[in-house]
Amino acid sequence: MGKVAIVTGGTRGIGAAIARALKEAGHTVVANYAGNDAAAEAFREETGIPVFKWDVSSYESCEAGIQAVEAAHGPVEILVNNAGITRDAMFHKMTPAQWSDVINTNLNGLFNMTRPLWDGMRARKYGRIINISSINGQKGQAGQVNYSASKAGDIGFTKALAQEGARVGITVNAICPGYIGTEMVRAIDEGVLKERILPQIPVGRLGEPEEIARCVVFLASDDAGYITGSTLTVNGGQYFH
Repeated sequence: MGKVAIVTGGTRGIGAAIARALKEAGHTVVANYAGNDAAAEAFREETGIPVFKWDVSSYESCEAGIQAVEAAHGPVEILVNNAGITRDAMFHKMTPAQWSDVINTNLNGLFNMTRPLWDGMRARKYGRIINISSINGQKGQAGQVNYSASKAGDIGFTKALAQEGARVGITVNAICPGYIGTEMVRAIDEGVLKERILPQIPVGRLGEPEEIARCVVFLASDDAGYITGSTLTVNGGQYFH
């Protein structure tokens, strides 16, 4: 039986693939987005998935947005924390704003989205929370100290919250994608992609957004009820963790 799901950053890239796949699996899906109205409207028209605009770095905005979603669609039982940003810079050039912006969206965003839903999930004794971390939260990446710290924090958040949710029917898991063929990654110079990135990936190709989406659909299902606190690594063998 379908559940109500929110996917943050759900109108583009990996998030859009996740939202589509959850809908195909029979769930009622809402896609959150922060900025690109044109992309969100195009996604809504193409998929029929309703879109709601708010910034996950603001607790008050998340509270209000979740209330609006639940008023329209009912209690949210699946949360995919996918929204994320980058503000890359070598550390000796990184500004406080570049640090704070990334931490506020990529790490604080998990608290801001999950906390308003947690009491309802506990009361209903059911919930599925899936946090999209990153290979760089596992291994680190030069020029991404802020991003790597935020994504490593997502994994710690997952492991701790899973321990609290386990007794009340809530699972909390993380997925760490490697290089996925999104618009952002495909915009990388082709020479850099072929010479520096693909040789690091044993399977010899980029991942597809749909490959991450299938992992989410499984972790969101009743079949995954015995899996919690796990980190699912999806990176073509680039890094073993």
